[in-house]
Amino acid sequence: MGRHSGIHHAHLSGPDLVVAEQAFSTCRDKPRESCGLFGVYAPDRRAAELTYFGLYALQHRGQESAGIAVSNSSEIMVVKDMGLVSQVFNENILLSLQGDLAIGHVRYSTTGSSLWQNAQPVLKKFAQGSFAIAHNGNLVNARQLKEELSRDHIPFVTSSDTEVIACLIATYSDQTMESSLNHAIARLAGAYSLLILTEDKLIGIRDANGFRPLCLGEVENGYVLASESCAIDVVGGRLVREIEPGEMIVIDKDGVRSQMLLSVQRKALCIFEFIYFARPDSIIYDRSLYSIRHRMGTILAEESPAEGDLVVPIPESGFPAAIGYAQASGIPFGLGLIKNKYIGRTFIQPSHAARKIGIALKLNPLRDSLKDKRVVVVDDSIVRGNTSQSIIQLLHEAGAREVHMRVSSPPIRYPCFFGIDMAEREEFIANNRSVEDIRKFLGVDTLSYLSYEGLIRSTGLSREHFCLACLDEDYPIEIPDRDELDKYLLERDWGKTGG
Repeated sequence: MGRHSGIHHAHLSGPDLVVAEQAFSTCRDKPRESCGLFGVYAPDRRAAELTYFGLYALQHRGQESAGIAVSNSSEIMVVKDMGLVSQVFNENILLSLQGDLAIGHVRYSTTGSSLWQNAQPVLKKFAQGSFAIAHNGNLVNARQLKEELSRDHIPFVTSSDTEVIACLIATYSDQTMESSLNHAIARLAGAYSLLILTEDKLIGIRDANGFRPLCLGEVENGYVLASESCAIDVVGGRLVREIEPGEMIVIDKDGVRSQMLLSVQRKALCIFEFIYFARPDSIIYDRSLYSIRHRMGTILAEESPAEGDLVVPIPESGFPAAIGYAQASGIPFGLGLIKNKYIGRTFIQPSHAARKIGIALKLNPLRDSLKDKRVVVVDDSIVRGNTSQSIIQLLHEAGAREVHMRVSSPPIRYPCFFGIDMAEREEFIANNRSVEDIRKFLGVDTLSYLSYEGLIRSTGLSREHFCLACLDEDYPIEIPDRDELDKYLLERDWGKTGG
């Protein structure tokens, strides 16, 4: 079954579309992750409830829709809707979802594809029964696969890659699920971590490069699969290990078994999992992300010292790096901006006054702390720079005598084709602009970024473990016809494809 919010999404055109696009652009000053995954196989436990709490821990990975699919060994039921996990589910709904197996999904999307139809998990009929699928990532050959499947008269009702994957799996309907996945996965190109739920199995798959994270945990009477280890912690579980790139994990009554579906040529975890996306209490590559981000701040202080009275983080993602910067520099750490934790994404009209109100809704300066101070403000990244510019203005208006900005990642210059929602290339503030140009735009006294080498050094790993294409344009896999793919992604994001 499915729940629909009852909200009708108008089709915009002409001046209204321009206004919507401009309003949307004002709140995309950070890279946006696509989604979070959580799956449970736990006999004699309420799988839906565990999944609810797991998704709650992963809410930072997607705030626009949430869904849970549950199997009671004979049928699969799905509840999904637009909104936060706490808005989509309540106790009565969770009680109605009876079963030992479940998968859940939280999704971030751009404005046009923020539709109920694109919420996940996706339920698909299959010759062997039914299955539900949830996906984190982005295929670079989705358009070609969709065209091939459409020629076979397979209908599509969404504009998401997930439905393409589900339909592709279902074409091998004369085979077992695991055999079907073997064939289907071989035809996918790009980034994907997948959770698949059948009547009696929980399956997790990671692409050959490992662009998106996925890990295995153990709970009482069962196992969980999750995008991040923090979600395993929340449900009282123990992190066992990360799923390897190219690996399929199958969990059923016989336990856990593993199969390598794809050969691994190069690992390429998105570097922004380390910089920004994942929660600081998560573990990736056997490393604490809090410790990594703290070290980014330490190295940033070594590379780019500043003369200041106070180190101030941009809440909340800037905290670990700011603490590291303060400790390494000897400048006191302090709060200068207070975040309203109950404000989600705001779609602000493109006027200067409205933008200022939108920023003030989220952040309010501590004037007594800032007055007459030389402030070193630390943030993890800058994409467009509009929000950063407004925050700097807030600091000046609150009485800061000087503002020195330090960024704990290198400049972002190149688009992502693997599921991270960033600006168009020409909209990156660092595209064809010097650091001095950006400094003037932001209105800061000095500006420095963490170096590329400093970023790699902070991870304690080699460059070969990561995808850093948004920083260096070295894409781990071939991108077929970038201009056409850009066009497809833009059309898909505005809901112009897929019915």
